[in-house]
Amino acid sequence: MALADFSLQHPLRVRWAEVDLQAIVFNGHYLTYFDIAITEYWRACNVIYPQSFEALWGCDFFVVKATVEYHASARYDEELLTCARVVKFGNTSMRFVTEIHRGADHLISGELVYVCVDPKTRSPVRIPDGLREIVKAFEKTLPAE
Repeated sequence: MALADFSLQHPLRVRWAEVDLQAIVFNGHYLTYFDIAITEYWRACNVIYPQSFEALWGCDFFVVKATVEYHASARYDEELLTCARVVKFGNTSMRFVTEIHRGADHLISGELVYVCVDPKTRSPVRIPDGLREIVKAFEKTLPAE
């Protein structure tokens, strides 16, 4: 996916606590970087996680799938760009594609699938139309449905 396809691009600097003895980012931290990108995605949409989901729509979201594909390593003190976009809505789920870049270098790709749930029963519920509209207004390319 081209960097220009991402409406959310958030800078991040690699901290000392995130690298291993080889001075590269420990692989598990990339999921944390994806989580930061998703949090910033919602912030850019003027949706505060998690309060807005329950207050506005009576729902919450749980991750049900997370994948990470490693192309190259990031190192201590490098400036990275974390990117996220919603590429698909299901009835109760949405799929984010995430990427991490260092300048022109595409380091990491990921996918996160979230399911919309009733916070009390934790049962899947349809993603509210209002939330779908917010995402569609933010994205450069409309998510598939």
